[in-house]
Amino acid sequence: MFRSTRRTARRAAPLALLALAGCGTGGAPAASAPTATVVARPPAAVVEPAPIPAGRAPAPGEYADAPDVRSYDIELALPPAGGAIAARATLDLEAAQGAREVALDLTGLAVTAATVDGRPVQVRQDAGKVHVPLPGAGGGRHRVELAYAGTPDDGLIQQANVHGDPSVFADNWPNRARFWFPSVDHPSDKATIRFEVHAPSAWTVIANGALTGEPAPTAESTLRALGYAGPAAHRTWVWASDVEIPAYTMVVGAAVLAERSVGTAACGNAPASPRPDGCIEVGYLVFPADTARAAPSFRRAARMVDYFTDRFGPFPYEKLMNVQSSTRFGGMENASAIFYSENAIARGANIEGTVSHEIAHQWFGDSATEAEWSHLWLSEGFATYFGDQFFEDADGVEAFRALMEENRRSYIGSPVVGQPILSGSEDLFALLNANNYPKGGWVLHMLRGLIGDEAFFAGIRDYYAAYEGGNALSEDFQRVMEAASGQDLDGFFDQWLRQPGYPIFEVEWTWDPSAGAVRYRIAQVQDPSWPAFRMPIELEARTERGPLRTRVQLDGRVHEGTFSTRSAPHEVVLDPDGWVLKDVRPASR
Repeated sequence: MFRSTRRTARRAAPLALLALAGCGTGGAPAASAPTATVVARPPAAVVEPAPIPAGRAPAPGEYADAPDVRSYDIELALPPAGGAIAARATLDLEAAQGAREVALDLTGLAVTAATVDGRPVQVRQDAGKVHVPLPGAGGGRHRVELAYAGTPDDGLIQQANVHGDPSVFADNWPNRARFWFPSVDHPSDKATIRFEVHAPSAWTVIANGALTGEPAPTAESTLRALGYAGPAAHRTWVWASDVEIPAYTMVVGAAVLAERSVGTAACGNAPASPRPDGCIEVGYLVFPADTARAAPSFRRAARMVDYFTDRFGPFPYEKLMNVQSSTRFGGMENASAIFYSENAIARGANIEGTVSHEIAHQWFGDSATEAEWSHLWLSEGFATYFGDQFFEDADGVEAFRALMEENRRSYIGSPVVGQPILSGSEDLFALLNANNYPKGGWVLHMLRGLIGDEAFFAGIRDYYAAYEGGNALSEDFQRVMEAASGQDLDGFFDQWLRQPGYPIFEVEWTWDPSAGAVRYRIAQVQDPSWPAFRMPIELEARTERGPLRTRVQLDGRVHEGTFSTRSAPHEVVLDPDGWVLKDVRPASR
């Protein structure tokens, strides 16, 4: 996602709602399980359990025995003015061997009916979990169906949009999917997704994957069976993706929206495409009043997809839609349906840099996903660097260097320079910091400078191919890059990921005419608690006859040496091409 300081108000409300059916659509029950439908009697009131805080990091080992969800099927009825939702979720999952129950993340909403393999069960809700008992010896493959209701406290944002019109947008990062559907709300678990959304007839609904048929009027009997008690002028939209994605990227959005296409991309290189030509559609959905203002931000979106496809590998999803929405971030990389700040688009800001960042996430973050939140740089650092690289290709190297300088300044001026990249936090929102974004991007840039373009980009493609659709940790990435480069990179990754700070250099030099040489002294004067950074670095002497360079190996806090020049230099520059994340200060006298 692209960071923003905006915060969306959380909402909580009492609920008095409806009969809910406990059967779902989609997914196959266990072969020997009988089918059954469970309908809850209309309760006098549905009591919503208290929600847990959003963004709380999981306890160590909390997901060690979590079920492996293979597919989600979510049926959801949206009221036109917000408030209580009526929903049904069907999960096809594999429970750990011997497990007598599965614990799913769900908070602030009340489960009103449940079945496992078609048989009614009693579930228990506490501390943001719904505990579902399993039959027999437990473990194995099961189909779990939960009917639930309530007003989401977070995650599914129901509010008037920037123009005062009603809208509903999911906003799941990092672990806020649990506020509106039962899930394993952790990046290490991926599943396919199907959304059946009943929304007011004037609205457009967007979600992950491909639209399966045209939207159709919703039968009142369907809404009654689900337990929906509001106005019945709805249409039903069904979106589905057969590509497994993490829960934090599973979204729906619904409002009055205008759609525009910017063309097709990844032709012949998009295996999930439903189109006969093998291309994916690329477009944008915005509030009608903002159609013209949005155009500059999205005009090159198809070109971005083609660039990243050529650079990394096949585009992983069925389409790419860019959506003006309610999100607490500047952008959110939901798989195949990226959400952007409604306010930025409405005021006519050009957010093309954010668009490139979020499209890069379709490969890194959405498809090749960090296995633990503390390795977030594998998502955000990659999207930062490669998002900026699009502009190197499209607008030239100077445009790219300007973006890298902006990233450098952002990092060195941040409050997290005293922390390593690989440091966890009990508050996952605190991970959205300059370590995981600009410093993470600079780590990739420095690695590219160290091993060269050929090995670097081959390694990036190998890494994506190895972890496409899966999960990785930083050591997995290191292993792939060592194989691609033929180098031991342990020291590089240790100092840049596991140590704090960055080098602050003081450079002194003199010209020795008798020797025809520059004598230089390079000192690292950063905080003593930070490491002395070890690296090769270039030094350039600029003379009337042109520049001369030498490559030196820094192994400690002070490095001294000489190198020959044809004439007296007027300037000596450290790292002239900007391959190292650093600051250079005037030498103290």
